[in-house]
Parts: sequence; structure tokens; C-alpha cells
Amino acid sequence: MSNNDFDQDDYLQARVDEYIWQESRNNGLSRKRFLQILASIVGGTAIGGLAIPASARSQQKTSVKSNGSKIIKPLPPGYISHTSGSLEMNWEAMYGRGYIVPNDWFYVHNRSKPKAIDLSTWRLRVEGTGIDTPQEFTYDDILGMPSISVTSAIECAANGRIFFEEVYNKPFSGTRWRLGAIGVAEWTGVPLGLLLERAGLNKNAVDVKIQGTDIDSLDSKGTKSKYSFVVPIAKAKMDNSLIVYAMNGEPLPIDHGSPCRAIFPGWAGNANVKWIEQIEVSSAPIYSEWITKQAFLRGSDYPPEGKLITSQNVKSAFELAWAATLSAKPYLLRGRSWSGKGKIVRVEVSLDQGKTWQRARLREPNLPFAWVRWDVDWNPTPGEYSLQARATDNLGNTQPLTVPWNDKGLLYGGVVSHPVTVEG
Repeated sequence: MSNNDFDQDDYLQARVDEYIWQESRNNGLSRKRFLQILASIVGGTAIGGLAIPASARSQQKTSVKSNGSKIIKPLPPGYISHTSGSLEMNWEAMYGRGYIVPNDWFYVHNRSKPKAIDLSTWRLRVEGTGIDTPQEFTYDDILGMPSISVTSAIECAANGRIFFEEVYNKPFSGTRWRLGAIGVAEWTGVPLGLLLERAGLNKNAVDVKIQGTDIDSLDSKGTKSKYSFVVPIAKAKMDNSLIVYAMNGEPLPIDHGSPCRAIFPGWAGNANVKWIEQIEVSSAPIYSEWITKQAFLRGSDYPPEGKLITSQNVKSAFELAWAATLSAKPYLLRGRSWSGKGKIVRVEVSLDQGKTWQRARLREPNLPFAWVRWDVDWNPTPGEYSLQARATDNLGNTQPLTVPWNDKGLLYGGVVSHPVTVEG
């Protein structure tokens, strides 16, 4: 199976259908009535067919303290920080840089402050009903296995969330990313499929749950638990699904998952679990908080059960400050575009708020599941401008002008108007 052949849409839809049938039966409801209940609680959190109102849920949240950063690495100038555990890449700083984002400039989203791990005692447990010979791997075991390197983006599903606020005038309580919750790096590690084979993967395996040490508070009672994510066995066995131990030729930094993390190119950032300690392979579907809460876009423009979050969508960003101030002279506008489905084949840029469009020049490399750099010549006169860029990938997916609202501010893929002031 090639890296483009598998898409999680069908897999997730099957899981959602199973979940809906199961929960409706458990609550003595018809499937139709269960969906009606879901529709009535959009904005609440579905728990076993019931809901926690938004007002009650907000009381359960742990507030972010202003002191005590959850970021370990030294921070370069120009980083944008939204919370104690989030750092957004500065697009202006990428103007003079190459294809790869350096480790110190790579965005961070830590739910909790990572703890230093003793590599001599660290173990990765692989177990479950889909494994014949459960075992533990040491760090040296992982390093000693055949490895590959993949150049791929990691992008938070909430990248661009602030544009939902600006377009719909509805604020969010989550991290208010602009477009810098993304980075492209060269990841080196062991194919997950090979690791599972070493543990005796059996033919009945269906799902793979990867658990890290990051603390999340998704429990229905607000109880903190370790973060995990579930992938189907078909995705786990793909050639570019990796257990990573190196980033851009260096040992994986602690903020980015040391000693090991998972990488699933094209999928939303929360699939790429950091600081992994356990892999459970199951012969039955795994229902998790991810299935019941995180995998959906919900809002008035979506069906009652929500729309599945699958691969990342198409986006574009200018390598400019927000908002930018430039001099009235010839300028080479640069930017980058990307897609979670494949590679970008066309980028169009508008210098007049969408009235006219011109093709941008695409620069190599242009790797699938990463991004492409592009540029256009511009000789502006003094004034105020709103620059726009829209990209199209090899499957025909093009950025729309607008996207419908969803209650978590996820997967914003609309064309963005970038404000620029040109001074004489």
C-alpha cells in the first residue's frame, strides 16, 4: 500500500457508526433519537450519549498559570507565545531560511511540562490482544533497528483558529493560533510496522493506541489522564508511519517528544504523540476520548454527529510579519503552501484583495505531506494592502474563500487576507 492509498475517512466513519449504534442501545434509544440528542447539545461534550453543558465544563478546566513555562528549549527572538505551553513559529523569520524549520524555531504545544527521561531506564511497551509476544524495547533497541528518514510537516488541527474569531466574531477559549502552528522537519526513526512485527503482530489486529506521558484532562469528570491517540492497523503499517528518535539530524529535543514520538504524515498534529511509553495493539475497535470528542467538527453547518477530522486541509501563508510594514520598492514576496493529502501543484496570489490573481513560482523541493515554497514579484506604491494566497494540491483540493464555523475552531482552511502597509 502506498502512502497515498490509505485515508482515515472510511475507517473513522465506521468507528463513528459503531459508536452511535452502541451508545443508542446502551441508553435505550433509537439511532435517530440519539442523533437528535447530539444535535441539541452541540457545544457540549458528549459522554455516553449525554452531555456536560459548556458552563459546567468550563469550571472543570485547569487554568493556565502565567508563571512557569511548560517549554524547555531556549527560545529565539520573535517567537509568539499564547500560553505557557504554546509557541508559534514566526513566519517573518522564515523569509531568509530554507525548506526545513530549525529545531529551535519549530512550534510547540505542550499540555504539561515535559520531564527529563533517563534513556538507560526508559522502556517502550508493546502489548495487547493484537500482539502474540508482548515485550519492552529499550532506547538502544530502537536505535539498533533499521530506520528511515521522512521529511514531513506536523501541524496542529487548530492552526488558523484565530481566523474563525475574526471572520465570525466569536471568541474561543483555546490557543489562538494564527498560521504558525506548523513546522517541517526531517524525522528519523523506525517504521511502526516493523516494531509491531518484532512484537509478534497477529492477523486479528484492528487498532493501535499510542500513549505518551503528556497530561491531558479529557476525562468526563475532569480527571487528568495521559494523552493517547488511536490509529487503524492499516495506517500503523504504512511505510512513512514512524517511531521517531531524531529531528533534523539531532536527537529528538525534549519539547518535541524525546526520547521517541510517533509521526503520521498528513494527519492532524494530535496524532503524532510525544514522549511515548506504551503501544496497545487491539483485536477489537478501541473507543477513546479521541473518537467521542476530538475527531469531529461540530456546528450549525454540520450534521448532528459532526464531520470527521481526517487529514489536514490546504493552507497558505506569506513569509511576512502580521501586520507587515514594507518600503515602496521592488520586493520579492515569499510564502509556503501545504496539504495533508499530498503535494501542492498550483499557488495563486492576489495583491488587490482578490480582484485579480497571478500564478506564483513554485520552488523545489516540493514534497508531499510537507510544503512548497513560492514567490512573486511585487513593486508596490505607498498604501494599505490585503494580500491573499490560495493553493491547490495534486488531488484537486483548493482553498475556499470561507469555511463554516465549528465549535472548537479546527481546520481553518479559508483564504486569509494578510494586512500590509507600504510606506513611501
